Amino acid sequence: MTGKTRGAGVFLELRKRLQTGLLIVGKDVARSPADVVLTGGDSSLQIRTPRGDLTVTLPVGVTLEQGSCIPTPVGDSCVEEELHFRLRISVAQITGEETSGCVMGTLRAKETYCFYCQTCMTRLLEDRVFKRVLPLPNGNWNAIVDDWCCHPDPFANKKLLPRAEDCLLGDTFLLLARDGSCEQTLTEEVCPVGTEDSQDPKKPCRRLSLISCRSCDLVLGEAVAPEILKLYITQVVVEPAVGDRKPDAALDRSRFLERTVAARLLGLSNSLSTFHFSVQTPDGKAFLLLWLLNSDSIIASVPETCVGGERPISSPSLHTPVPRAARALKLLYVACSSTSIQQRDIVSSWEVNMIGHPVVLPLKVCEELLQVIEDSNATLPASMRCMRSYEVAYLRL
Repeated sequence: MTGKTRGAGVFLELRKRLQTGLLIVGKDVARSPADVVLTGGDSSLQIRTPRGDLTVTLPVGVTLEQGSCIPTPVGDSCVEEELHFRLRISVAQITGEETSGCVMGTLRAKETYCFYCQTCMTRLLEDRVFKRVLPLPNGNWNAIVDDWCCHPDPFANKKLLPRAEDCLLGDTFLLLARDGSCEQTLTEEVCPVGTEDSQDPKKPCRRLSLISCRSCDLVLGEAVAPEILKLYITQVVVEPAVGDRKPDAALDRSRFLERTVAARLLGLSNSLSTFHFSVQTPDGKAFLLLWLLNSDSIIASVPETCVGGERPISSPSLHTPVPRAARALKLLYVACSSTSIQQRDIVSSWEVNMIGHPVVLPLKVCEELLQVIEDSNATLPASMRCMRSYEVAYLRL
């Protein structure tokens, strides 16, 4: 793992379904298992080490089974660096458990919404009321129409577009009609896509009409038809219209992207019964391959330099010095730009076998997402950063 930043001094992963947990303590924090004492409180863990005490706040209903923490063997490559402990937890059935925010699950017909630019919080669309909020067919629906129709494809070369008061929901975007407020808040620019194929007459250069925020130039989506907007869920914040209230302008971009993508991957996995995703750019090129391993993880990570402080672990950010335990997806990933022979073989295998449900995002968003995932990987203990030829990361919900 050369080139990676130093991993966590203390790392905790709990599995709600299995009701088990893994605690990893770096040898710079504690030299032997006897140096670590783990006790449980009311939805919290207390970890005592020679460097000091940590109090980790857990989700409501999750508690440690007292006396269940035992040391376990460590792989040879990490025996000099880490101490591993297994533990058991109990998980109470909490009704109305908080779910991750995703616009796909919050939009309702006949409710009033405002759309904001996620970066600068400029109000883009005023008081939109939709008579219908409908999901679009699966992203590859057109490829299987022939299997369902006994006559020529009636949808050939036709787009599914919303009417004036519709909102159509795609996997990673919304389709809706323009209104009068758009001219004041949005700009449009035509850009070529797939220029490297422009010399091939069978692959003519396509052009996209990109829609951007007039205030900060953030690319929000595309104009798929003269009066139809395609807005990506990673670029906009949608809130019920309540007076002059605005979303929290201080919402961190990386955190918003992480939470939004994690919630969408979980939703797609549940609805499509798939665990493989291919993050692609609008021109259909794979950028990042994701394999969803666990959706029931609860994790906390504390850098070695922060172990020994007296304050509890309560910051909402996973990758800042003092995070709190948070629900997360555990992923295996491969960047399609990787030069590793083993990872190139994985990319080729996914492409040949058409593994991975396509998740389309703008190129810049793909790059941001890869950075978020690599930051997560860099904070993990050395023994957890790789699994065979894949790399490991967590996306918090």
